[in-house]
Amino acid sequence: MKGRCLSFGEREDIAVGLAAGQSLRVIAARLGRSPSTVSRELARNADPRRGYRASTAHALAYDRASRPKPAKLVVNLALRAKVEKDLEKKYSPEQITGRLRVEFPNNPEMRVSPETIYQSLYVQSRGALRRDLTACLRTGRAVRRPSRKVGQRKNRIPDMINIAERPAEVADRAVPGNWEGDLIIGMRNQTAIGTLVERATGYVMLLHLPQGYKPEQVRDVLAAKIKTLPESLRLSLTWDQGPEMRDWQRVAIDAEIDIYFCDPHSPWQRGTNENTNGLLRQYFPKGTDLSVHSSQDLDWVAQELNDRPRKRLAFKKP
Repeated sequence: MKGRCLSFGEREDIAVGLAAGQSLRVIAARLGRSPSTVSRELARNADPRRGYRASTAHALAYDRASRPKPAKLVVNLALRAKVEKDLEKKYSPEQITGRLRVEFPNNPEMRVSPETIYQSLYVQSRGALRRDLTACLRTGRAVRRPSRKVGQRKNRIPDMINIAERPAEVADRAVPGNWEGDLIIGMRNQTAIGTLVERATGYVMLLHLPQGYKPEQVRDVLAAKIKTLPESLRLSLTWDQGPEMRDWQRVAIDAEIDIYFCDPHSPWQRGTNENTNGLLRQYFPKGTDLSVHSSQDLDWVAQELNDRPRKRLAFKKP
């Protein structure tokens, strides 16, 4: 397969072909290139007085490729301002990229890739965005690092119904009303917040657990929260095998919802919830006391997450 850039040998072939009076199409066909490639090569690298010479053309092309180009977020101030504003809203780089396509469908200048945003934040030579905006990313890290492995949970639930028995239609996310749940744990494993995420839309609800997360405490709060939903949106709940769900049968009866449990050490079976918990750590950092947050605080955070554009919803909001 041909590389994107012309080699010196190909440039020599172009010079020989031109000297022999061949057309651009004939030269391109011999090289296995598009005629437009040969045409651009001549427009860019031919000398107006001396014609096309392979050595001169190759030197010009090399110099042009080596010259540092200003980053897009450096020269496009409107784009930079928009990206910084969305980062302050805690949008991810991927969400920002998708939202730009929605908000500026006919303006190619208002386009930027997620990787360009990351590089502008983390790579000094590409820096255009404010470095302090790294705190708005999910990890909040000042240095970019690979993701760590998700920790493992323990303890099985008596008489649980395994995820393998969950109806197949839940997996395709076509019908809303199927939820994933979990806890995020606070300082010294003494405090927690419950999280519920709807699989089809990504809609988030948070459980206020100021007194702790023993099974009886989670049971009552979880059932009450689910009962705020219309019956049509109470189809199923998938949880991991944490001990807080010991009283799951009471929740299932009280809230009239089917409950299923993931396999041990299989967080990907609740992928939507795992992703959301990562987002929530921007608001509730690890090692902090989660009991200080009021129910109103949790509702505000849930509303902010629900106001974010979602890729699977074509960057619409839940």
